[in-house]
Amino acid sequence: MSEKKVIIFGGTTEGRRLTEYVSDAGISAHVCTATQYGENLLPLGEQITVSHERMGCDKMCGLIRSLRPLYVIDATHPYAKEVTENVRAACDICSVKYLRLVRERGEEFQDVIFVESTEEAAGLLREIPGNVLVTTGSRELERYTVLDDYKERIYARILPAEESIIKCEKLGIRGRHLICMQGPFSTELNTALIREYDIACMVTKDSGAAGGVPQKYEAAKAAGIKLIVIGRPKEEGFTCQEIIRILEDEPGLCHRRKRKVILAGIGPGDFGFLTKQARAAIKKADLIIGAKRMTDAVAERGQEVYTAYKPEEIVAYIKEHPEYSRIVAAFSGDTGFYSGAGKLLKLLEEEPDMEPECMPGISSVSCFCARLGISWEDAAFLSVHGRKGNPLSVIRGHEKTFVLTGSSQDVREICLSMTEADMGALPVCIGVNLSYENEQIFRGTAKEYTRYDGGKLSILYIYNPLGRNSLTVQGLPDSSFLRGNVPMTKEEVRCVCISKLRICKNSVIYDVGAGTGSVSVEAALKAPAGCVYAIEKNEEAAGLIRENSRRLGTDNLTVIKGEAPEIFRDLPVPDCVFIGGSGGCLRDILGAVIQKNFRVRIVISAITLETLTEAAKICKSIKKKEEEILQLTVAKARLAGKYHMMTGQNPVYIISFTCDEEEKGK
Repeated sequence: MSEKKVIIFGGTTEGRRLTEYVSDAGISAHVCTATQYGENLLPLGEQITVSHERMGCDKMCGLIRSLRPLYVIDATHPYAKEVTENVRAACDICSVKYLRLVRERGEEFQDVIFVESTEEAAGLLREIPGNVLVTTGSRELERYTVLDDYKERIYARILPAEESIIKCEKLGIRGRHLICMQGPFSTELNTALIREYDIACMVTKDSGAAGGVPQKYEAAKAAGIKLIVIGRPKEEGFTCQEIIRILEDEPGLCHRRKRKVILAGIGPGDFGFLTKQARAAIKKADLIIGAKRMTDAVAERGQEVYTAYKPEEIVAYIKEHPEYSRIVAAFSGDTGFYSGAGKLLKLLEEEPDMEPECMPGISSVSCFCARLGISWEDAAFLSVHGRKGNPLSVIRGHEKTFVLTGSSQDVREICLSMTEADMGALPVCIGVNLSYENEQIFRGTAKEYTRYDGGKLSILYIYNPLGRNSLTVQGLPDSSFLRGNVPMTKEEVRCVCISKLRICKNSVIYDVGAGTGSVSVEAALKAPAGCVYAIEKNEEAAGLIRENSRRLGTDNLTVIKGEAPEIFRDLPVPDCVFIGGSGGCLRDILGAVIQKNFRVRIVISAITLETLTEAAKICKSIKKKEEEILQLTVAKARLAGKYHMMTGQNPVYIISFTCDEEEKGK
């Protein structure tokens, strides 16, 4: 064999994990296992060679001298004391760096029987009646022959290796009493075996999470049987992660490798909703990372877990810990539905040594619809969980609306807004803690839940039978608005002005001199994911805007009482600005909005020639593009006896353009 950088002794779980790591990292290595079966379990790699043989110190020295490794890693079983002594001695003789891999101590369990040896465990079993499930392997099974009826009482779970089976046969443990299986074993499988064989007591070694002790403990507890734990000798060394760190820090040893990062949707929360694909990925993971609720839901006992909420924090932690090769970032619901997975995916794709993959999950909406017995392909979706939404405009325009909420207050505010917008009678359903044992579903009307105080993990369903036929055109009838004694931009003029603003669904819009708010309301309806600021100094007009906004359900409209341009200071940067009244401050208003956004879209309406002249003069000094000035004259028919007579309205001048100024502050 050619020289190797690393020799690994051991066919343990950690040994297999180290082998997989050195293979991924491009490290030439030789792996020694005691049996052919152990060799067959190892992952293959171009620079990995494997042998199976039980070796003493002399043979180990010969292997080390022939391969001349930088490191020898002892990843043998914690109870293989003699083998560890031989590996350590061989490294001392050959002057090679020795790394002992130790399993981390498991958690302290209650209501178990701790003993120091197999002999002590066998002695205790004389006093404990019933069948015994021995999960400590085949090597020390002869210790249980001190029991007079061991052939009837002992059920041995061993590896499906020929030499192990032969040894059990010689001891008289055969047939149904011989359970040949390769781990790891889940709590469910352990529990099933306990019940199948009517087990009264289970024996295990204190082999930590890698040895499946937490799952054995949970199964014993669930079945109400005794668990005997054989303690392991205390030893010093390094964890698997620490050894990987040492190899990573060795100059020139590791080559760049792709680290698998799986972004897994875990469903509504209950483990039973986890997909088979995601469950398999989580089981193999070196690290589970994500918000605490997610990691608590899916991480197995003993698994490495790190709590992080922000995508940047997750990426930073993964980069700082190269010892983790297979990582699962857990997200609630589905990774493609109102999930933080999208942002994390973009960040991971920028990292050259990371290979991200998304695994979908069952969304809370899908779960809720199944509970309600309704379809959701024709529904609208909105989330106000950690973000600002505009549910009223969505509810008004759709027959079915689902809103993901983050608190009871979110539910109360939505139902209160609906009630104030004359939608309080609409039926709503609230799904709380979906998939959990304490799941609840409430049915009623929006008005009934204005004081809702239920669970935080809620999803809201609103049914609006009129939503299917809601108006989608701009230019609401003038009769839709309360007017009072306040000037209002009329329907046809308003329709043209809204068109010239070129509003996007997420635009930030100023309506300066908003009057009754007719333009503000229509702009808000055109930008359901945006926001509109209706700026008005007149108290009566401000009140009318609020009332019109309430009646038409535009919860993304905010009334700002004050004078422009001073009031702009604390407002967000606008995308579009409509100026219906300037109070003689047009130049200052234009200068202020351009200062906030040098690419802003502006529409100005003027009725008098003096206003038009002033506006045209001021606009000459502005660098702009797509400029257009038009005059709009509308005439409407009225009945005069049995005839229709056309009556003309005052002409309106509309100036529109997009600013093209240099960026301020450069």
